[in-house]
Amino acid sequence: MSNIELYLAIAVMAGVNLITRVFPFLFFAKRDLPKSLVFIEKFFPAVIMTILIVYSIKSVDITIPPYGIKEFGSILFVLFLHLTLKNYLISIFLGTIFYMILVQYI
Repeated sequence: MSNIELYLAIAVMAGVNLITRVFPFLFFAKRDLPKSLVFIEKFFPAVIMTILIVYSIKSVDITIPPYGIKEFGSILFVLFLHLTLKNYLISIFLGTIFYMILVQYI
């Protein structure tokens, strides 16, 4: 690939990225958001946390040591964090870090 093709590819990707970022602000500037987007905005963090919980316990075998302690401990930690801090972002990130630490050391 020549330098010109490389620069053109980067320019096209940057333009597409810019359009996808700016489009919602231009489209919804003078209108109310559709109900579907309001629903997604309201419930998306909870959906992400649910997906992380399902992913962490999908292959847990509670009949083999350590009996799912890592996964269920992480779920309890995230639950505690979210109930005390009420911040989805902190709960997701710290819960993921806590789970990774437990996976490495237990």
